[in-house]
Order: sequence, then C-alpha cells, then structure tokens
Amino acid sequence: MDMLKYSIRRLLQGLITVLLIATVVFLLMRMLPTDYYFTEEQQMKFTDEQKEAALAAAGLTDPIGEQLLDFYWDLLHLDFGESRRIQSGVAVVDVIGEKFTISMQMGVISLGISLVVGVLLGIGQTIGKDRLLDHIGTAYTVFVNAVPALVSYSLVLVIGSRIFGLPSVYSSRTNTALSMVLPTICISLSSIAGYALWTRRYMVDEITKDYIKLAKVKGLSTSQIMVRHVLRNAFVPLAQYLPASFLLTISGSLLAERFFSVPGMGPLLTDAISRYDLNIVQTLVILYGSLGVLGVFLGDVLMMLIDPRISLTGKGGGAR
Repeated sequence: MDMLKYSIRRLLQGLITVLLIATVVFLLMRMLPTDYYFTEEQQMKFTDEQKEAALAAAGLTDPIGEQLLDFYWDLLHLDFGESRRIQSGVAVVDVIGEKFTISMQMGVISLGISLVVGVLLGIGQTIGKDRLLDHIGTAYTVFVNAVPALVSYSLVLVIGSRIFGLPSVYSSRTNTALSMVLPTICISLSSIAGYALWTRRYMVDEITKDYIKLAKVKGLSTSQIMVRHVLRNAFVPLAQYLPASFLLTISGSLLAERFFSVPGMGPLLTDAISRYDLNIVQTLVILYGSLGVLGVFLGDVLMMLIDPRISLTGKGGGAR
C-alpha cells in the first residue's frame, strides 16, 4: 500500500512538473517575433495582410490565455498537431517516431556497451587498485572528461574509417548496421568512463567497511566477497540512475548524431527551435520531461528492489 501511495504521489508530481515545463516553453516560444513563423521566401512574397491572416489561422493572434487553454485541451486529447517547417503537413508524432526509432537503436546498443564495459572496467580497477589496469582506467576517464567531445569523435572517426574501413557517415539505404558502429561507439565513450568511475568509487568504499573484514575472517574468498557483497552493495546507488540513463540515451545525442549525419532525435529539437516549428518543440519538451521524470521514478523503484532494506516511504512520506 505504501508503495502504491508513493507511486501515485510521484507520478502526480511528475505530471505537474512536465506540465509546468511545457507551459514555460509554450510561453517562451510565443514571445519570439512572429517573423520567425515564416520562411525567408514567404517573408518576401507575403503582404502584411497575408501574414496576419496566416498567423490568425494558426491561432497565434489570439490572446495568450486562450492559446494556452487550447494547448492544454490538445494535450488532454493527445493531439500534438502537425509539423509546419521540418516536414510540412506531417503529424508531429510521425516525424518524431521515425527519428526516435533510429536514436533508440543506437541508444540501446550504446547503453549496453557502456554498462558492460564500464562496470567491468570499474571492477578490474578495484581488484587491481593502484596497478596497471587501474592507471589505464583512470587515464581513460580523465581523457574523456578533459578532451572536447569533437576531438574524441574525430579520433574514433579516423581510426574506424581508415584502419577498419567503417562508414564515416550514417546511411539508411546501404550498410545501415555498419554505419551505426562509429556513432554508437562515440555515444558510449563518456558513459563507459562514468560507469567505470562510479563502480570503482563505490566498490573501493565498500571494501574498507567492517563487514568485508568479517567476511575475510570467516574464510570467504576474494571472488566470493566481490560478487556476494561488494559488487551487490556498490551496484545499488548505480541502479538508481540506470532507468534515467536508458530513457535519456534513447532520446538521441545531439553532437554525435550531427557529427555522423544521423537523422535521429538529437538535432531535432535545435532544428525545430531555429525553424520555429512550434508543435515539434512543444512535443519534444513534453517527451524529454516525461522521460526524465519517469527515469527518476523507476530508478527509485529499482534501487528498492535490489536492496529491500531501502524504504521509499519514511515517516514523513519521503524516500529514505
């Protein structure tokens, strides 16, 4: 029952948060000059009367309160409208759905790579603390975080294309799977470093605790201690961020997708803002906000499932 109450409360809070974010973005977009609504060609050809008629037809000349109510009404009916500039006349859901599929494929693969390689690297660094593998892992983490992403991507591009002959640009017609390799690796680089860093940090912290010393006294082997105790307890805080990482990863990577010309979700929001495609901007904000809220909620639940000692509802109704 406590879990149900917690879930309902968190989901309601998340719904209010997403609605507030969507409202702020809606108002900010309406504050932009209406000239952005028209293409350069339309601005040259349309008279002032024609521009006014087009804005009125789109409801952009209505009082802001009335526009906001219409926006809420459309949301209630899951009507996100049509794209006007990105893919004129095409439903926003279809525009996003096509790009979401591409980003999701790369995102799921990159998250799997990041999780497996990052956690294993973190475990290896912990076991061989202050040895060669630990120094290599630390150097990699520092390099990825210190060097601009474009430099890292360029190195991956040069090595992958010139040495291994992998496609340097994404293609949806030929060798699609191969053309996804380099952008997927690039998306994984920082996540691998992050998982390795936090896995090592949490495991090193666990090793120094008294229950580990007691386990050694009882005669448990190093591998048994690592698997049964250290890794399990160290994975609990990591688990909290896994759902959010997954949901946000599948939403696309702006820099990697643009660098490899991937027609995914990453560049869509910036393109929609620059081209004043209101419906796409509003829908993407709602989507990203929902994914973020859902990710945090699922992270709390997953953390509790892994470690039953954690209670999501304390005396005051908060998580503990």
